[in-house]
Amino acid sequence: MPERMDGGKHAIRGFKAAAVDSGLKKGHDPDMALIVSEAEASAAGVFTANKVKAAPVLLTREHISGGTARAIVANAGNANACTGKPGLADAARTADLVGKALGIPPERVLVASTGVIGQRLDMDKISAAIPRLQTTLAPAGVPMAAQAIMTTDSFPKISSFDGMADNLPYRILGLAKGAGMIMPDMATMLCFILSDIQMAPDALQKILRVATDKTFNRMTVDGDTSTNDMVLLLANGMAGNGPLSSKDRGRFQEGLTGVMEDLARMIAKDGEGATKLVDVVIENAFSAGDALKGARTVANSSLVKTAFYGQDPNWGRVMAALGRADIEMDETLVDIWVDDIQIVSGGLGSGGEAEKRAALVMKQEEFSLRIDLRQGKYRDHMVTSDLTHEYISINADYRT
Repeated sequence: MPERMDGGKHAIRGFKAAAVDSGLKKGHDPDMALIVSEAEASAAGVFTANKVKAAPVLLTREHISGGTARAIVANAGNANACTGKPGLADAARTADLVGKALGIPPERVLVASTGVIGQRLDMDKISAAIPRLQTTLAPAGVPMAAQAIMTTDSFPKISSFDGMADNLPYRILGLAKGAGMIMPDMATMLCFILSDIQMAPDALQKILRVATDKTFNRMTVDGDTSTNDMVLLLANGMAGNGPLSSKDRGRFQEGLTGVMEDLARMIAKDGEGATKLVDVVIENAFSAGDALKGARTVANSSLVKTAFYGQDPNWGRVMAALGRADIEMDETLVDIWVDDIQIVSGGLGSGGEAEKRAALVMKQEEFSLRIDLRQGKYRDHMVTSDLTHEYISINADYRT
């Protein structure tokens, strides 16, 4: 598993970060972040599949198409989504202001936003914040940046991995935000990953897409896909390595996937009001598509998720979700376990005693729901959380 680091250990060669309170978000917590690479960095990105895309998503997709970048600027408190041409102009102006402050082309600046949809950015606040961000950039600034991009998150999310390539050490450092409106492809999440490894943009993009599919696209909190999601990966090459061997490239893929898996689990665990983190596993499905579709349907079921919250091994809700998942299944073959407690065998309940033991397991903060369809050889999973009263409270007054 990736090593989580604290304090100054969150530094990575050639990168600096800063965060300030610009006044965009309620309260006086930091709400703008800036991350800068000292050298031109290879850049890769994966973006929301929502047809409604926020202005920063549109702009950053355009900027990253060249394969390089120098900076990421992000704000919380305002999504700059559904704001039309003026919103796109605001995103472009933000990149221009950062570019001028750093002395780099605005096309090398990637822009991200998160927060309330449908409101214009206060560009006076943005303009005033950027010089303060520029003057406070520091190698150990990543933890503050992770705090600044939070909205309803209850804690900042950071993970790292240290590896070797071409017999030289490198690091992968990732930070993310997300707690609600979480559903692939992708979720209301921002994730920025930094590395000092040297790698061509095309190779970096392929590796990022594979890692995203295995991690953030296997996570759900509430089934909602946001307008602002993005995962950005910058690699500035300051590790000094040469061309990667297949072994080194594979190890980087593993390290990146591990960091992103760690961040994805943090997001699911921090699901708005969540008290449980649950791995929903489908085994022996007829096809790969059925395995994923079955896991997603169960993981997104409101009735299943409220049963998680109530510590109720209500397997009938699981069977009902599977039945509407549009997959190959025969209810008389289905087996279901909560961790290692079997509650369904051949589509029938295993009895009250088994359910009592499963209910005790469900008191834990983390457990698995494992479903064997006995239809084929394919397996997949989703990471999800429970659905609580607090989720409703948080989202009922989000704008007020």
